[in-house]
Amino acid sequence: MESPRQFSLVRFDFGTLPPEQDAKYPFKRDGVYIFFGEIPNMLGHCVVADHETGRIHSGYHTENFVELTEDEV
Repeated sequence: MESPRQFSLVRFDFGTLPPEQDAKYPFKRDGVYIFFGEIPNMLGHCVVADHETGRIHSGYHTENFVELTEDEV
């Protein structure tokens, strides 16, 4: 799976997790996030910001984020 582009709008893909783990993550199903990119010395993990609140989240798996399509934006 391809990583989102830097500074693109993304969503958290809850479909990649077992349902019982949903509550362990700070992301909302309808949330939109700005993808800042992968952490160079923590490969496979990234930094995102909540588009609505600006709250920063770091250290989450890059593979759990999907870039929004033009229609979703």
